[in-house]
Amino acid sequence: MNSNFYDFTALSIGGREIPMSDYRGKVVLVVNTASKCGFTPQYKDLEALYQKYRDDGLVILGFPCNQFGGQEPGDESTIVSGCLVNYGVTFPMFSKVKVNGRDAHPLYVFLKKQLRGLLGGRIKWNFTKFLLNRCGQPVKRFAPNVNPASMGPHIERLLHQHPECP
Repeated sequence: MNSNFYDFTALSIGGREIPMSDYRGKVVLVVNTASKCGFTPQYKDLEALYQKYRDDGLVILGFPCNQFGGQEPGDESTIVSGCLVNYGVTFPMFSKVKVNGRDAHPLYVFLKKQLRGLLGGRIKWNFTKFLLNRCGQPVKRFAPNVNPASMGPHIERLLHQHPECP
C-alpha cells in the first residue's frame, strides 16, 4: 500500500511511466480535467498559475477523466491538441484515469483518503484540485467551482515554506 505521494507513478499523456518522485521538493497541484466541461475554461487559469509560479517550485499535474457526464470522450491525442490549441497548456498532462470507483487510479485513492471532501471519499466532478506541500503531503482540497486564480495565496504560502521532509 502506497502511503506517500512519491510512491506513485502515472502514465504521461505521451505514454511514459512517470514517478511522482520526479516532483519531490515541488508544491504540486493535482487536477482531474475534462475538455467538454463547464469548468474547462479553468485550463487557462491553471496555465496562468503554472506560468506565474513554476520557477518558484509549483507544478500542476492534469489527469483527464471521463467519469462525469462523458466530458472527456477523446483519446490522448485529441486531449493534447485540445489543451494545447485551445488553452496553451504547458504543464504536465497524464493519460486518462478514473478517479472514483473500483478502478480509480491509486494516486486518486490516496488523495481522497487524505482529504475526504464533502462527498466523503468521492470526487464530485471534473476540476477537483488537490494541493500538496513540498514534502508530498496533501494539504488542501478545492471543489471544482473554485477558480484557480483564487488559489494563489494558498500556493504562495506553500512555496515560501521549506519544511524538513521525513
